[in-house]
Amino acid sequence: MTEKLWQIEPSGPLRGDVTVRGAKNAVSKHMVAAMLGGAPSTIRNAPDVGEVGITAAMLEHVGMTVERSGGEITVAPGPVTDPSVAKAFTGLNRIPILMLGPLLHLAGEAFVPLVGGDPIGRRPVDFHVDALRAFGAEVEIAEDGIHARAKRLRGTRINLPYPSVGATETVLLAAVLAEGKTVIRNAATEPEIIELALFLQRMGAGISFSPDRRIVVEGVAQLSGAQTRLAGDRIEAFSYLVAGLVTGGEVRVHGCPQDRLVTPITTLARMGARFEITDDWIMASAPNLLNPAAVQTDTHPGFATDWQTPLMVLFTQADGMSVLHETVYENRLAYVPALQSMGAEIEVYDTCLGGPACRYHDTGAKHSAVVRGISKLRGGDVTMPDIRAGFSAVLAAAVANGPSTLRGVHHIERGYHHPVEQFRALGLNLSSRAV
Repeated sequence: MTEKLWQIEPSGPLRGDVTVRGAKNAVSKHMVAAMLGGAPSTIRNAPDVGEVGITAAMLEHVGMTVERSGGEITVAPGPVTDPSVAKAFTGLNRIPILMLGPLLHLAGEAFVPLVGGDPIGRRPVDFHVDALRAFGAEVEIAEDGIHARAKRLRGTRINLPYPSVGATETVLLAAVLAEGKTVIRNAATEPEIIELALFLQRMGAGISFSPDRRIVVEGVAQLSGAQTRLAGDRIEAFSYLVAGLVTGGEVRVHGCPQDRLVTPITTLARMGARFEITDDWIMASAPNLLNPAAVQTDTHPGFATDWQTPLMVLFTQADGMSVLHETVYENRLAYVPALQSMGAEIEVYDTCLGGPACRYHDTGAKHSAVVRGISKLRGGDVTMPDIRAGFSAVLAAAVANGPSTLRGVHHIERGYHHPVEQFRALGLNLSSRAV
C-alpha cells in the first residue's frame, strides 16, 4: 500500500489569497439529508475533499445516485436497495450513524457500522441511540455496528445531555418526517447545524428555533428536492488566516462570511493581529510581536475546538506564556507530541486551566496546555494523526528552521479543499510524493 508524503521547505512569510469552499462538516450532512427528498437535490460550492467521496460511496451503496461535477453535488434519491451501510465503511467517518433516521424512514430498518473519524476523543453513540429509541425505534448495538427497526417514527421530546452536533443532526434528520412534533432541548447551534436546518426547510420541513437552545420540528408527510449553496468553511478560513500570521506574512481569505469568525477574529486581535474586513474577504497581519493569550474551547458561539490546533502553533510564536483549555474532546491534544518533537515548548495537564472547571475535571484527561513562546521550531519527520492536527503540522513546518517530512497526509486531504495547491499559491515550498 502506497503512502503519500509531503516535504516542506520553509520559504518565509506566506502571503496571498485563498478562497474557501463549503465546510467539510456541512457538505456530507446535506448529502445525507438529500436522501429524504422526493426529487434530486443539488449542493453547490462543495469542497473537493475525501469526506465527500466517502459519503457518496455510502449513499450509492444503499441505492442513491450521486453525481459530482466541479463544486456541485446532486443526490437523486432512489428506492433503498440495501438498508445496510457496508462494514467496509467502519471507522472511516461519523456519517453512517446519521443515516439511521433516513434509512428508517425509507426502509423501516437499518444497519450502520461503528462511527469513526479522527481519534480526538470518545464520540459516544448513546445520545444518537437514545434519541432514536425516543422516536419509537428498536435499536440494538452490536460489536460490528448498530441495528435499528421502526414501522413509523413518532415525534418526541429530547433533552440532550450535552449540545452535541452529531446528536442534534441525528434528531433533525429523524424528526422532519416523523409523525407529530419533536422538541429538541440543549441542541447544538453551530453554523453548520443552522445550515442543515435551512436546507431541510427548503425541502419542506417544518423547523423553528426557540430561545435557550431549543429546536421545534413539526413532522411532514414528505419532502421535496432542494438546491443550496454552502457558506465558506469557518475552520479552514481561520486556519489560513493563522498561516499568514504564524509565518509573519498575511493571507486574504475569500468566501467565508465575517459572522462565522466573530470569536476567533477577536481572539487574534487581542493577541495583536490587525484585520481588514470587507463583504468579500478577511485579511490578517501582525506587524509587531504577538501577545500570549488564554483561550477555552466551547460549543458555539464559543471558540470552536477545531480552531485550537492552528492556534496552538501560533501560541509558540507569541511572546510569552499562553494557555489553552479544551472542553469539547478529551483527547484533542493528542497532536501535541508531534509539535514538541519540532521544538515547541508545550506542557499538557489534566486540570482545567484558563477557564472554569469543565466536564473533564477530575477525569485524568490531559485537556489543558501551557505554551511558552517564542519557540524556535525545527524541521522534523511527523505523522499527522487527524485532519486538524495535520494542518497544525504544516504550519509548524512552514515556520521551522529546516525541512520537514509529513506523513498521514490523507487526513488533511479528507478535510481541506486542495491544500497542496492552496499552500503553494501562498508561497510555501511543498512537494508531494508517493512512497
